[in-house]
Formats: sequence, structure tokens, C-alpha cells
Amino acid sequence: MENYVEELLHLIKSNDEAHIKEELENYHESDIAECIPFLSKDEEEKLFRLLGDDRLSDVLSYASEIEEILEDLPEEKTADIVERMDADDAVDTLQELDEEDRENILSLMDKDAQEDVRLILSYDEDEIGSVMTTNYILVNKEDKVKDAMKKLIDQAKDNDNITTIFVEDNEHNFAGAIDLKDLICARKDTPLEDILIENYPTVDGHNKTSLCINDIRSYAEHLIPVLDNNQLVGVITSDDITEVVDEEMSEDYHKFAAITSDSDIDEGVFTSLKKRLPWLILLLGLGLIVSMLISNFEAIIAALPVMVFFQSLILDMAGNAGTQSLAVTIRALSDEEITSKKKAILIFREVRVGLINGLLLGIISGFICFLYLYLTRIPIHGEFNIQDTLIASLIVGSSLCIAMGLASFAGTMIPMLFKKIHVDPAVASGPLITTINDVVAVLCYYGLTFLLFYIYLH
Repeated sequence: MENYVEELLHLIKSNDEAHIKEELENYHESDIAECIPFLSKDEEEKLFRLLGDDRLSDVLSYASEIEEILEDLPEEKTADIVERMDADDAVDTLQELDEEDRENILSLMDKDAQEDVRLILSYDEDEIGSVMTTNYILVNKEDKVKDAMKKLIDQAKDNDNITTIFVEDNEHNFAGAIDLKDLICARKDTPLEDILIENYPTVDGHNKTSLCINDIRSYAEHLIPVLDNNQLVGVITSDDITEVVDEEMSEDYHKFAAITSDSDIDEGVFTSLKKRLPWLILLLGLGLIVSMLISNFEAIIAALPVMVFFQSLILDMAGNAGTQSLAVTIRALSDEEITSKKKAILIFREVRVGLINGLLLGIISGFICFLYLYLTRIPIHGEFNIQDTLIASLIVGSSLCIAMGLASFAGTMIPMLFKKIHVDPAVASGPLITTINDVVAVLCYYGLTFLLFYIYLH
């Protein structure tokens, strides 16, 4: 993709303001926003003046360091810019400011823009209404096509989401939607009811974003109406959906990494500590349990020290199998309509996959283990002999098979348990499931070592 920052910087630094203003029309707002951090204060002021408030509001909706930009502007100027933004962009911009500055700027905005912003801010951060926009076209169910076209033209001056026109009845209840193409193709005296899609997909503004985002995506519509008490209050755009999905993925990524919330590159050391330390303390406790379990097999390790060579193999492969099952299970649990029968099928399938993988890898690892011990002539107990080598290889292969099967079971059951107690399954993160599977693998490996060599060596 072409990067126009260098061109824009060269243009803005030139002295012909009439030429600059004309040329700026040929660049996308995102590219203009990207070059702002590289401008001096004087150059920034010149750019803002030449853009004008309407274009500047579009540019700043893409700006990354919006707080630093706005703090250099008078509050009246900031209010003029923010009220020209789409309501959702205005909310995002205001949320970058502290509460006092936010209220001051809100009080200077015109009444309609202020109401739109306060409406979106009235929804909790985890509700879908908090990411909607009030940029949509609304007509009445009793209108004819020519009346609806007139309203569309009037409203399009302030609202550019016109691909779908939404319809309400005389009591302001949501009645459905009309595709722009159908409106254009219909005869002017046709009643809107004849081209109205009554069962159009909607979402309640107070629905949790994480619970309804998959349903919204499945409709693949550019605009999804947001209702409150069956009245249209906003729409979710395809851009909003993309942004929300990115945020959800980022949140899950941090949980998988055992971090309690998103980390920012500019956050302080103590803030990062507060986010990461709770999980690390829990993982430390589980790690100590693994160490204590190993210490209980001290006699086996002292008598058969060669078996320690293959400990990390069993632990690592169990952790890998558990993490794979964890990822598959979390993806399946994102479907809120998954049934108990499907969960049971998922558990059975993951355990079966884990056992079969474990069996195949166990045979391979057992064979390689035998070759290694045989060729290096490493004694298992006392002098080297083929029987000890065969038993050690059998223990490695069998432990791997059992540990991977149990790890797959744990990787499936743990997120399901978290879901049952209303905890985000993503919290069953990679580090957590790996540490739990270490416990399982240690018990399998050294337990089997003790059992087989105890029987063999008495």
C-alpha cells in the first residue's frame, strides 16, 4: 500500500497555501493524520487552518495522539471539531481526555451532538450500544417512496450511511429496513410497506458485546440497527464490527498470556506489575506443586537418574496437546448456542485425538529413546543391559500417550468449567493449562517409572 506521508510533509512545508489546500483534497484523511506527529507547531496550525473544521474533524478521527493534539487547541475550537465527527468517533475522542475536560467540551457542543454523545456514553463499556453510531437514515412506515427519497436527501447532508434506510412507525417503534437499491428502483407512489424488510436483524443496545458479536458478523450486513425498548437509537457499522473483533482478539490474547488486561506501550512499570503479578503468583504456586511432586520421586531419580533425561519431553508434549485442545474448546464455546450434547462430543473427540496422537508419538519417541540408550550404552540401573533399556523406552512411550490423552481432557474440561462458573474461558490461558498439565505429566511419568521398575527390579 502506498505511503504518502513523505509527500504530504513536503507539501505542508511548502509556502504556497493555495496550492497546499488544493492538493490536500487528493489525499485520504488517514494519510493526513499519519503525518501530524512529524509537524512542528506552526506547521500543524497551518495544516489545521487550511483543512477547515469539517475536514479536520474527519482527519482527527484517524489520529493516534489525539489527546496531545487537542490540548494545544482552545476548548471552543475542540468542541467545534468534535461535534462535526460521527458520534462514535466523538465518543472515542472525548474518552481520551480527562473527565473535567470532557465535560467542558461537551457543554460547548451543540445540543444534538451533545445528546448523541451522551446517549452512547450511557451504555456500559461491555455493551454493544457503547460502540454504535447515530449516523443513519430514518423514515416513517406511512411514507411513500417519493417522501422517503426526500427525507433521504435531507438527512444525507449529515448522515452518510445510506446503503440501508431504516423505518419506524408512528409510535417510533422500529418497523424494518429498506435497501437503497430497492428504494431507487421503486415507483414514486409505491407505499414503503411494499418494499419493507420487516424481519431485519437487530440487536439490543444493552446486550453484552462479547455475546452478540458472532451473531452480528454472521449477518454480514453493512449496518445493524441497535434498539432500546424497540426504538432505533443507533447502528453498528462494518467498521465498528471490525474494531470490536480486534479488541476481543486483543483481550483474549492478553488472557492467553496470563495478563489480566490490555497492556499499553506507554504504561508505567507498576501498572504492568499490577496486571501481571496475580497470574504469576498463581502460576508460581502451581509450579511449586510440580517441584514438590518431583521431589516425592527422589528415590526413583536417585536410583534411575537416566530417566530425568526424558522428563522435559513428556512435560512439553503434554503441554502442547493441552494447549491445542484449549484453543479448539474456547473457539467452540464462543458459540453461545452450543448444546450439552455437542460439548460431550467435543470432549470425547479431543481425548480421542490426544490419545491417538500420543500413541503415534509415543511409539516414535520410545523407538528413538531405545536407539539412543542402546547406541550410547547408558546404563539404566547398574550395568547396561537390553532389558532395562526396553523398559525405559516403554515408560517414555507409554507416559507420552497417557499424558497427552489426559492433557487433552484437561484442555477441554477446564475452559468448560470456567464457562460454567461464568468466568471467561480465555482465562484458562496457555500458561495455566501448561502448568496443570505439568502436574499430570509428572505423575504419569514417574508413577509409571516407579510401577514398572518396582515390578522388574523388586
